[in-house]
Amino acid sequence: MTCPRVGHIDFLNVLPLSYSYNHGASQGLTITRGVPAVLNNDLITNRLDMSNSSSIVYARHSDKLLILPDVCVSTDGAVQSILLISKKPIEDLKDDKIILTAKSATSHCLLKIILRSYGAIPNYYVRHVSPETPVPDDASAALLIGDDALWCYHHKEKNLYYYDLGLEWQALTGKKMVYALWVVNHDFAENNPEMLQLIYDRVTKAFRQYPEHKHKIIGSVLEDKPFTPQQLDSYLYNTIKWNLNDEYIEGLETFYALAHNMNLIEHIPALNFAKVRRN
Repeated sequence: MTCPRVGHIDFLNVLPLSYSYNHGASQGLTITRGVPAVLNNDLITNRLDMSNSSSIVYARHSDKLLILPDVCVSTDGAVQSILLISKKPIEDLKDDKIILTAKSATSHCLLKIILRSYGAIPNYYVRHVSPETPVPDDASAALLIGDDALWCYHHKEKNLYYYDLGLEWQALTGKKMVYALWVVNHDFAENNPEMLQLIYDRVTKAFRQYPEHKHKIIGSVLEDKPFTPQQLDSYLYNTIKWNLNDEYIEGLETFYALAHNMNLIEHIPALNFAKVRRN
């Protein structure tokens, strides 16, 4: 067969895998790098065989996707890289105009669930948001994700309010939060079990070995990213989690249930996992 087409959302929250792909783990694979919104679409239109993907995408397309076991992007509390930045306190947001970054999908749903719990039903608009001007003049607040949000987390402006959606989710539900999954097209998984196993082994190994190699991995991006080693170490070693265990699965199921209650997804999906030999 031709090389498997693998998407890679190249945010810092998956830096161990980015490093691994850049140092041999991409051999035999066709890697497509991009932001979540683009790769999510490529996945469901069969331009990719598998990818890390916004967790809400699985809920919307669970009829054609399987979840790769044991791996995700998640947090137990603060996330640092998904922020609502507002000109007013969150409890004062009602029917305000809120700008949503065009890069994401899960974070849009997460924000809508959280703001509804405050009694807010804002007017949402999707467009580009700049970390240098995080809240446009014509809006009350904006949602930023990924490296842009992480930069804002470390460069807070005194006249703005910052809300970490991981902390807000934990306060609302008491659960852990899964932001991204690795998902694979059902047909690819069924027809290419050996290649699926190879990808699973490479992805899980990259995250499993991170603690042993973290200084080298962090050092590989310091020239290109506006963060200190200490900031990245805190983010990757203490904040972001990659192990999709039972507690995180419970958080994922809670997220899907609340999203369904708000009509953000049509149904609560069963969690169907790809068959691999697990580490």
